Amino acid sequence: MPTSRASDAPAQNASAKSPAPSGGVQSLERAFDLLERMADAGGEVGLSELSASSGLPLPTIHRLMRTLVVCGYVRQQPNRRYALGPRLIRLGESASRLLGTWARPYLARLVEETGETANMALLDGDEIVYVAQVPSKHSMRMFTEVGRRVLPHSTGVGKALLANTPADEVRALLARTGMPAATEKTITTPDGFLTALEEVRRLGYAVDDNEQEIGVRCLAVSVPDSPTAAAISISGPAGRVTEAATEKIVPVLQQVAVELSEALASSGPNA
Repeated sequence: MPTSRASDAPAQNASAKSPAPSGGVQSLERAFDLLERMADAGGEVGLSELSASSGLPLPTIHRLMRTLVVCGYVRQQPNRRYALGPRLIRLGESASRLLGTWARPYLARLVEETGETANMALLDGDEIVYVAQVPSKHSMRMFTEVGRRVLPHSTGVGKALLANTPADEVRALLARTGMPAATEKTITTPDGFLTALEEVRRLGYAVDDNEQEIGVRCLAVSVPDSPTAAAISISGPAGRVTEAATEKIVPVLQQVAVELSEALASSGPNA
């Protein structure tokens, strides 16, 4: 596989990454940095845009992108711009499954400390997908099948995941998905949902109050700095997840979210 030479020119601006630490491979670090920049830009960019954002010289970027194209992780479009390639889908799907596995000990702690079923969900396109769950030990408990997909507007995790998304993007998403009523309490207007997102930002957590299923309340928070948009939640009967219980549960949710974020950011033990 071609690699960038040691004589490649150094980064030209502050946004470029510093050289790889001792024992690292600089060309790999640069290639993954370019992939992340492509994702941040919406999945398709030109070489000049990558050069401007990364600070790397065009010849270096061209060599790296050519290698990524050969491997299938990037594809060149007819307009000569570069887009994220289909081989990344398999990696992403596998990583998403592992994300749920890594989260399970943290969800188990939520169950121990709150008594209610704990969930982890991701924003996948316009939908919410549940990737992990640890059930409550109560005989009356909530159950959501791992892999289930729901629309964001009627869920606590959906509100938590979209709380900091620009309003025009939220409106565009809702226009694509529609806002069907799951119960009589489901929010069914874009303005109503945007108001609910303002409340999430104010409180620091989201609530699904009988909006997905009558008799069920859910409390959710986003996982800060997650590599992909993720949220954790607890759900239980409305008679147990009361306002008084919320005051005790939310700090636990927030603390576990921070700890999970730190675990996901860790590169793990040294090889």
